[in-house]
Amino acid sequence: MSLIKSISGIRGTIGGRSGEGLNPLDIVKFTAAYATVIKRISTNGSKKIVVGRDARISGEMVLHCVLGTLTGMGYDVVNIGLATTPTTEIAVKEENAAGGIILTASHNPRQWNALKLLNQDGEFLNAAQGNDVLVIAENADFDFADIDNIGKVTDNFSYTAKHIESVLALNLVDVDAIKSANFKVAIDCVNSVGGIAIPELLEALGVKVVNKLYCEPNGQFPHNPEPLPENLKEISSLMKDGGYDVGFVVDPDVDRLAIISEDGSMFGEEYTLVAVADYVLRHTPGNTVSNLSSSRALRDVTRALNGEYSAAAVGEVNVVEKMKATSAVIGGEGNGGVIYPESHYGRDALVGIALFLTYLAKSGKTVSELRSGYPQYYIAKQKVELTADIDVDALLEAVKNKYSEYDVTDIDGVKIDFPDRWVHLRKSNTEPIIRVYAEASSSEEAEKTAAGVMDVIKSMCN
Repeated sequence: MSLIKSISGIRGTIGGRSGEGLNPLDIVKFTAAYATVIKRISTNGSKKIVVGRDARISGEMVLHCVLGTLTGMGYDVVNIGLATTPTTEIAVKEENAAGGIILTASHNPRQWNALKLLNQDGEFLNAAQGNDVLVIAENADFDFADIDNIGKVTDNFSYTAKHIESVLALNLVDVDAIKSANFKVAIDCVNSVGGIAIPELLEALGVKVVNKLYCEPNGQFPHNPEPLPENLKEISSLMKDGGYDVGFVVDPDVDRLAIISEDGSMFGEEYTLVAVADYVLRHTPGNTVSNLSSSRALRDVTRALNGEYSAAAVGEVNVVEKMKATSAVIGGEGNGGVIYPESHYGRDALVGIALFLTYLAKSGKTVSELRSGYPQYYIAKQKVELTADIDVDALLEAVKNKYSEYDVTDIDGVKIDFPDRWVHLRKSNTEPIIRVYAEASSSEEAEKTAAGVMDVIKSMCN
């Protein structure tokens, strides 16, 4: 059993003893702590909190625990039911709520669930606020409401439709162009809430032919739910057989989007954001942001269109903060997470699909032709295992000093930008390892770059 408590939320496996997994007692404790923090930080005077969930098998059990706890803390709850993460974020704003909780473990397997915690803007709590939740939960420092101040639960299952309406209303989404293109689309929604939202979105966009793989929202994931190439063999094979223009794959809570070309080849999660940003920047010139571990291709595309690119620390809340600081018109993360402020400040696969299909329709190109027009980069992902007694922070500082002749960024671990490649080192929050990501113009060079820095780390440990 596992229970991982971090500033970005609480996630764990279902079952076992209290404190060893995400079980009813743990759910109550962390939900009460969250409600305590929301009471302190909310400024809109609202007594409402929005709750949405993905289709995990444990979702209903977790939902009942959360609803009871929030009403016990004196909050009225708007239960929006089965809903994507971005749908829940939008609902918080629409309801003028004090905050929101999304019950989803994102790409984790079926035995996991989690509480993702939102503020009144429908955005994730920042590091300080997330840490407050952990401290309050640890100390059980919360007060439940008396009998006259218990909250109530209201169901509102209209937000998927409202989310889709908001996507269609975006200026850069051209429904007529998409409809005229007569696209044939294949989708894999891993039997979660994408199976509800994505078919409805495609129908609203005028796509008449949709091959729906795993669109039954029953929580029985047919494969590892993380949308990586090794997990997407069935839809890739379907695309190779021909007859479809594009394939879309989402994770269980629909904030990540993977694209598959008409020939079955992977567009690349890193390039989801690159392509959508390319389209957005051609119509609304401006700045972009991604995290330090994302592809350099976004920087290249941004500069080619006379914008400025900035890198943020890893984590959606950090990307959003940097986007606001730089007035970025588009941003996100290299895991297929598109953040488009014209809609809202959250990763949103529905927005990504609508913008990508508009771009594809207007370009007159195939998906593979679009992909070939972008800088070709390859990322290697490795890790260095360390003994528990090693001071990881001191080790990263030593690496930074060794490579000081290059462009070094230390806002999140250490990133070394060489002229033609980069390597990013980050310590794990849960185990004694250093994650090593490297990018170069070939897979061989990326692996070589990662291995070279890993050798330096190992030599320092001896």
